[in-house]
Amino acid sequence: MARIVALNAIFFLVPFAVYAIWLAAARRPLSDMASWPLKTIAYLSAGGFVLTAIALVFFIHFSAAPPGAEYRPATIGEDGRIVPGTLQ
Repeated sequence: MARIVALNAIFFLVPFAVYAIWLAAARRPLSDMASWPLKTIAYLSAGGFVLTAIALVFFIHFSAAPPGAEYRPATIGEDGRIVPGTLQ
């Protein structure tokens, strides 16, 4: 669960990081409030939400099991090691 939350936070924060890099390249102070107007923060937030939604749809679409797949639970192999469960 923490991995999912962390990935969503990263995708949301990507536009802010890109903007901060752009500010640094333009030699503008990052800590100055004039560099972060409310309108820009709103646009960055909207971009972060869109990027997060696209990432969620991508991961949901491509990480699912194929239709009709059957779960095989974990078992203990012949050498005594645990064989992880799979979708077949």
